Amino acid sequence: MTLQNIGGLALGDFRDRVRRPVYAVTLLAAVILGYLAVPGTGSTWAIMNIGGYRGVYDSAYVGTAAALAAALWLTLGGFYVVRGAIGHDERTGVGRLVAATPLRTPAYLAAKFLSNLMVLGSMVGVLAATAAVMQFARAEDRAIDPVALLVPFVVIALPMAAATAAAALLFETLPVLRGGIGNVGWFFVWLTVAVGGLSERAPVDVLGVQHVVEALRATMIDQGLWKPRSSFSLGLTQEPEPLESFPWDGFPLAAGFLGGRALVVLAALAVALLPALWFARFDPARGGFRRTSEQAPTAELELPPAPAYRGLPATAPVYGNTFGRLLAGELTIIAREATRWWWLGAAALAAVGLAVPIGSVAPVVLPLAWVWPVLLWSRLGTRHQRDGMEGLIGAYPAPHRRLLAEWTAGLAVTALLGLAPLARMAASGDRPGMAAWLGGALLIPSLALAAGTLTRTPRLFQAVYPALWYCAFNGLAPLDFMGAARTDGTPAGPHPLAVTALGGLLLVLTLLTTSARGSAWTTRHV
Repeated sequence: MTLQNIGGLALGDFRDRVRRPVYAVTLLAAVILGYLAVPGTGSTWAIMNIGGYRGVYDSAYVGTAAALAAALWLTLGGFYVVRGAIGHDERTGVGRLVAATPLRTPAYLAAKFLSNLMVLGSMVGVLAATAAVMQFARAEDRAIDPVALLVPFVVIALPMAAATAAAALLFETLPVLRGGIGNVGWFFVWLTVAVGGLSERAPVDVLGVQHVVEALRATMIDQGLWKPRSSFSLGLTQEPEPLESFPWDGFPLAAGFLGGRALVVLAALAVALLPALWFARFDPARGGFRRTSEQAPTAELELPPAPAYRGLPATAPVYGNTFGRLLAGELTIIAREATRWWWLGAAALAAVGLAVPIGSVAPVVLPLAWVWPVLLWSRLGTRHQRDGMEGLIGAYPAPHRRLLAEWTAGLAVTALLGLAPLARMAASGDRPGMAAWLGGALLIPSLALAAGTLTRTPRLFQAVYPALWYCAFNGLAPLDFMGAARTDGTPAGPHPLAVTALGGLLLVLTLLTTSARGSAWTTRHV
């Protein structure tokens, strides 16, 4: 298999992806990230802050700031964008065709890695173009230097895109990580890499941040701006005052730095090809995909005799509480999806919630209880597509009842896991905490159902909720939807009514989306 063949496979896979609506959404996200990377000159928001200063908005600084933002945030969101390439081949039957060709496993993995990198690279390209537009719009220095603008994207953002593309491929080939556990786990892997990469004591400059900080510090020392206690931050933060600016010519392309970035790319390629040791490439002889009755050999099939039509017995109509039966069915499905170990973990969290001091219930126990069912929540709104029941469900005459039943089942799981913390707050008279608990309990299933219904995949919720949960768990008050962040014992987050209203808005959006899809299904099939 030549490099030309690998490139052709990668290009075909890339063309298939760009036709999907989700690709347009990813490019829009790159535009938004580019806009946020270059805040207004008088804004108190900052994406990169070093000792209360920022560089003048010229090509060198704008390109570096946007490239670092890409290295930090595209590695998180980009993973979920490119993930699923192998699974898509398996679901669509392309994998069987691949298994029948002389294509070798390393070549197949290399093509998928290159396709992932092309998708992420296109996002980096859109971000670079947006950065150029933002430099011109901010009007501090409208002379655009293409080399100074693009070099940071090549040496900082693209190596991290390669690492993300390889990680997505690796996760897809490991049985434990190819599902929801991998989607949730990647957030914490990314968090570890991001926190470690932003630390000046990190042994390896994975993100390239340390080299940039050293260059910024050297310029500030020459200009007399550096202070001993100055710190560096990367990420969208709000400062008390707008940052002051200073001229900066960019970071030097030292041999050691370029060698480190090349090592990141080579390590990513090695990780992408590593699954060749165990990946079966859809070969049924090696257990490449599960054989179903439709895939059984023809010689083993015995056709049953054609049934004779004798009419159907008359049945009397049955009237009753349809919602109750739907709810019972949804609860049964959730109960069966939860393993024995999941129930043991839920019981342990309840015991801890009843035993710890009351001061640890809201900030510690409740967040831990409300992250445990993340995989169960993420399946809301997606089970029917996963099980091939979308056509049957689309013909249901009252889709709002089924959706409300599914939402109520998700609410029941949320309330069950948070019951022990709620009981402790009620016993201590923590009414504000109870109100925040109620708002969070209503929001979580609404968010899960909306994400699953709109995207028809659990991946969006598995990506968004851990990040939202982490912010609440670490006391970021504006995003605390459960009352974990406290000020003098009172929840410091948004008002419970605002959280409840957001949950209601998401639920209404889900209902409208389902009704529209039901009408479209009826039009196509009637």
